[in-house]
Amino acid sequence: MADILTPALGESVTEATIAKWTKKVGDPVKKDELLVELETDKVSLEVVSPADGVLGDIKAAEGDNVVPGTVLGSVTEGASAAAAPAVAPAKAAKAETKAAPAAPAPAAETAIDITVPVMGESVAEGSMGKWVKKNGDAVKKDELLVEIETDKVAVEVSAPADGVLTIAADEGATVTPGQKIGSVSGSGSTAAAAPAAAPAPAAAPANTGSAQMSKSDALSPAVQRVVAENNLDPKAITAKGPKGNITKGDAIAAIGQASAPAPAPAAAPAAPRADQPREERVKMTRLRQTIARRLKESQNTAAQLTTFNEVDMTNVMALRAQYKEVFEKRHGVKLGFMSFFTKAVVAALHEIPAVNAEIDGTDIIYKNHYDIGVAVGTEKGLVVPVLRDADTLSLAGIEKGIGALGRAARDGALTMDQMQGGTFTITNGGTYGSLMSTPILNAPQSGILGMHNIVQRPMAINGEVKIRPMMYLALSYDHRIVDGKEAVTFLVRIKELLEDPQRALLDL
Repeated sequence: MADILTPALGESVTEATIAKWTKKVGDPVKKDELLVELETDKVSLEVVSPADGVLGDIKAAEGDNVVPGTVLGSVTEGASAAAAPAVAPAKAAKAETKAAPAAPAPAAETAIDITVPVMGESVAEGSMGKWVKKNGDAVKKDELLVEIETDKVAVEVSAPADGVLTIAADEGATVTPGQKIGSVSGSGSTAAAAPAAAPAPAAAPANTGSAQMSKSDALSPAVQRVVAENNLDPKAITAKGPKGNITKGDAIAAIGQASAPAPAPAAAPAAPRADQPREERVKMTRLRQTIARRLKESQNTAAQLTTFNEVDMTNVMALRAQYKEVFEKRHGVKLGFMSFFTKAVVAALHEIPAVNAEIDGTDIIYKNHYDIGVAVGTEKGLVVPVLRDADTLSLAGIEKGIGALGRAARDGALTMDQMQGGTFTITNGGTYGSLMSTPILNAPQSGILGMHNIVQRPMAINGEVKIRPMMYLALSYDHRIVDGKEAVTFLVRIKELLEDPQRALLDL
C-alpha cells in the first residue's frame, strides 16, 4: 500500500483545494500517472501515482481543503493484474447488452454539467475566455474547452466526457466556483453525431477548409491571441506541447520565422482606413486589473519619494568587454550589467538595512536575507520574479538565475513561489530606451532601484570635458522607514561600486 500525499505547495501557501480526481476507486494506475489536481490561490499542482497498482481509496474528495503532507488516498501496489479479470466480465456484459435489442438506452443518458473549478483560496470569481468549441460541436473527454481568467492565474476547463457541447456562459461573463457554464451530452449523442459526418467525404475540397478551422479552434485562447495578432498560420507552427499541441511559446517562436516573408502585404494598410474603428473598447485582463490595483495600493499606502543620481559606466563596460568571451566560455552564460548592479545593491543593502526592511503595522521587520526581485515585462504584463539569496551568488550565478527567471516569465511558466518574498526590487527601463523614471514600490518592500539607458554625454573630468557613457539611477523608497540621508547614501554607494568595480572585490 502506497500513500498519495499532498506535496509542498510553496513558500507562503499553506493549503490547497482538491480540484479533480482523474481516476476512480478500483481503477488501475501506473507509476507517475496523473491522479489528482490541486488548486491553490496561486497555482495549480498535479499529484501523480507513487506506484503501479490499483487506486485503493480516496480520502479527500473534490472540494476538500488539504495541507502539505495530507494523505489524499492510497494505491494498492501490484494489484493491477487482479483488477484485469474484473474488467473482462464487464466487457462481456456490455457485449451482451449490445446483442440485446435494448436500443433506446443511449437516448435516456443524461448530460454531464461543466462547472467552474475551484480557483484558489482567495479567488472568488473569474472571467470566461473564448470557447475553443462551438455550441453543438462534438468533444472528447479531457479536451480543452475554455479558459477562465482570474486575477492570478488562467484556469483551463476540459470536457468531462465524450459527447456534444452545450454552452451556458458566454465569453466575458463573470463566473464563480461551482457555477454551471455548459454541459456535455452522453456518449450516445456523439454516436448520433458521427453519422452526420459520414456523408462529408463526398465533398473533399470543402473539408480541407474545415480541417484548418478545427486545428486553429483547438488552440488555447492564449495561443489563438498570439496567432491572430501576428497573422500566423497554425499549420506552419512546430508543436512542442506535451500532447502534441501548440503552446504559447511555440507561437511566439514562430513570430520571428514568419516575419521574414512578410514584406509583400506591407503596402495594403494604406487603403482600408475607413473600415477601421476610431476607438475600440477592450476589457482589462484580470492580471492587468491586479497590477493596476496593487500599484495604486502601493502609492496610497507608502510615503513614496524618489532620489536620483548618475553613474559613469566606463569601468564596468571596459571590464565586461575584456572578460565577456572568457566568462561565457567558462560559465556558459553571457556577462551582463544586471549581475554588477545586483552585487552593488546587495552591498549597499548590507550597509543601509532600512532599505531592505518593511513595515508591519507599528513594527519594522529588518530582513537578514537578500532576495532581489527583477522586474520583467511580458506580453500579459509586468511580473517580478525573485532571485533568492543573491548575496551568496557569484556574478555567473546571478546571470544564470536572472536568465532562467526571465525565460520562465516570458513562457508563462513562473510559479507563485518564484514571485513572492522579495526584499528589494531592480527594474531596468533602459532595455526599452528609458532615460529617467520614478519607479513605484513593489509593496510591502521599502525600496526599488530604476536602471536606465546608457547615453554618451559630455562630462567634466579633472577640468576637461570628456564623452562618457552615463546612466541615470533612480531610487524610490518609503519615507516612513527610510530617511533621506539613508536613501542618498544607499544610491551613492551603488554609484561608487559601479564606477570602481574593484572596490567590491576588495570589500571596500
